[in-house]
Amino acid sequence: MDPVARLLSVSLGVERTNPADPGLTTGIDKRPTLDPVEVRAPGPQDGGLGSGLVGDTIGNRAVHGGDEQAVYAYAREDLDRWEKALGRPLPDGAFGENLTVHGLDVNEAVVGEQWAVGAEVVLQVTEPRVPCATFRTWIDETGWLKTFTIAAVPGSYLRVLTPGR
Repeated sequence: MDPVARLLSVSLGVERTNPADPGLTTGIDKRPTLDPVEVRAPGPQDGGLGSGLVGDTIGNRAVHGGDEQAVYAYAREDLDRWEKALGRPLPDGAFGENLTVHGLDVNEAVVGEQWAVGAEVVLQVTEPRVPCATFRTWIDETGWLKTFTIAAVPGSYLRVLTPGR
């Protein structure tokens, strides 16, 4: 690992039809942006603003987003291992993560741990990701939820302690 963790990209979800349920929309299609992104606490999961990143789409706010899942972080090293296992490229944001990092073991993060991102933002680890049906359908691999769960590299959800850009 690098001695210093790096933020490789910030990705925002593009609203699209949910591949698991065409009657719903999803924001799992996250794409890196080069523009500064405003980070704020989104409020409650159901009825709040959704994501902690302004411009990010959260589809099913009854089970995604809100203060406890304001931001999702995943390690580039884990994406690289999945690329080899799946035999296809996985760009930053491919797993629906907002932050793609390098040199930070997001899977060993401790609930309550705080991360400074840039000069202003402070995030706090809240929980690991639990894969959903949308993620399963998005990745489009037979047995994906079981495979992903057994691998035990879920990434981390974060709440916003200090907003900023």
